[in-house]
Amino acid sequence: MINMAKDLIIDDLEDSINKKIYSQDYSTKPIIEGVQLVELKNYTGDEGDFTEVMKFVNGHLENIPDFSVTQINRTLLFEGSVKAWHLHLKQDEIWYVAPMFHLFVGLWDIRKNSKTCNQTMRVNLGGSDSHYLYIPRGVAHGSANFSNEDVNLFYLVNQTFNRENPDELRISWDALGAEFWSPQRD
Repeated sequence: MINMAKDLIIDDLEDSINKKIYSQDYSTKPIIEGVQLVELKNYTGDEGDFTEVMKFVNGHLENIPDFSVTQINRTLLFEGSVKAWHLHLKQDEIWYVAPMFHLFVGLWDIRKNSKTCNQTMRVNLGGSDSHYLYIPRGVAHGSANFSNEDVNLFYLVNQTFNRENPDELRISWDALGAEFWSPQRD
């Protein structure tokens, strides 16, 4: 009979399983320089929910005062889709996904002079939470829709789109490996 009052050590566990055991990393993940994930309060009531998505002061976003909105866009991301990588040299973006949806976002800092050059980030938007994500110019970004439904992504930009001279560059979706766009498993 095992004495339940005594703490165990790894050697007290079955050898064939012991080699497969690991500890999950609960440390705070590093953030790419300039990226901001702004938490929003989602108010839920008997009839639905409500989120103050963004507040503006004198035409500028409250939490990112240097960001001046010139265009608001929406895109529909089909279930199972991967849309990556792209970046901008002149434009910053803010992404928002409503709490009832879920979207995985990948970020990759490819700015030579950034303190976080070559660092990547994995961020989940929506999924019962309410955040918006600020993506500075030079940070490659993309998304994967792991859910079983289409997802609406709203994004604000500080440069108006110009079809004759688009500020949009692309990198192959699998430049960091196809596994980057797969759900991480414990």
